[in-house]
Amino acid sequence: MALSGVRVLELAGLAPAPLCGMILADFGAQVVRVDRLSRSAISAHGDVQARGKRSVALDLKRPQGAAVLRRLCSGADVLIEPFRHGVMERLGLGPEVLLQENPRLIYARLTGFGQTGKYAKSAGHDINYLALSGVLSKLGRKNENPYAPVNLLADFAGGGVMCALGIVTALFERAKSGRGQVIDASMVEGVAYLSSFLWKSQKVGLWSQPRGENLLDSGAPFYEVYRTSDGKFMAVGAIEPKFYGQLIKGLGLNLDDLPDQMSLLYWPEMKKKFASIFAQKTQAEWCSIFDSTDACVTPVLSIDDAASHQHNKERNSFIKNDQGEISPRPAPVLSRTPAVPSSKRDPFIGEHTEQILLEYGFTKQEIAKLYSDKAIELKNLKANL
Repeated sequence: MALSGVRVLELAGLAPAPLCGMILADFGAQVVRVDRLSRSAISAHGDVQARGKRSVALDLKRPQGAAVLRRLCSGADVLIEPFRHGVMERLGLGPEVLLQENPRLIYARLTGFGQTGKYAKSAGHDINYLALSGVLSKLGRKNENPYAPVNLLADFAGGGVMCALGIVTALFERAKSGRGQVIDASMVEGVAYLSSFLWKSQKVGLWSQPRGENLLDSGAPFYEVYRTSDGKFMAVGAIEPKFYGQLIKGLGLNLDDLPDQMSLLYWPEMKKKFASIFAQKTQAEWCSIFDSTDACVTPVLSIDDAASHQHNKERNSFIKNDQGEISPRPAPVLSRTPAVPSSKRDPFIGEHTEQILLEYGFTKQEIAKLYSDKAIELKNLKANL
């Protein structure tokens, strides 16, 4: 795989960092999740994105545990750390220390607000980062409050994916310079950058109306979601006139009898008309009408239904692991070196501590001493099973 041979240490955290690590693992990197000891009240971090990773359990608050991580970093290519500014420095594990010991290390700092600025040490979640980026102000329907689309945009797109891009970019540059570097991955900046189109399109009239009344934010009747007679939904994205014409035909209407497509004054009225027509047939019936057209009309599939849709089945867009759990296949698909995601169960906390320490040059005597000092945790696999 494309990232085969790359050694990654991912300090256990919530949503964004685990996705970043899973992306790297899916494309071939050897990712080790550095967990807190399981006896810790906050060790159950609920990482559901641990595919392809192994786990080592360390107590970083003990000097011996921090020393283990320093030693691991001396043999690693990438460190992903998700803590607020200053936490790693207090542990003696800041980039100044680790990059001095391993100048090739790529030290990725994935946080909500970034390493500097007024909020650098403040707590926050996806909705807060989305709000500060300016993007949340654009999301929502007419006469409603701004609405955050679950925690996808800042946490995962602006956070996990942007951080993975930064890591791969830094790895590419290191191949030329031989030197690592620090990545300051702020979710506020990541989601803002992801949304560059919003800023770049300000002068073209796309956002001249209040929120929820524009072309792409649920204002237009031809870029909207409509309920069907069976309580399901159809998504309509017929922006271009040639696609809009096919939408109108599929709805059984005559284009000559309707207002101009771009007449904003008539959009609310047209929405009601479209809604009443979509409510007369089931989702399956609308699919039979629109599937063979370029009307840009598609069914809104549930997570359960997406994997069984014909198009997704033909592309093997979803995969099943050894436990029968279904999840999306890694994307994008590379022709020569595609991702081959692990189908094994996720690791238990500390399951691979001894194996990993041995791989990184620790002796069995050192490992036994670290265990007696309560700096590491060794898992008995049979006890877990």
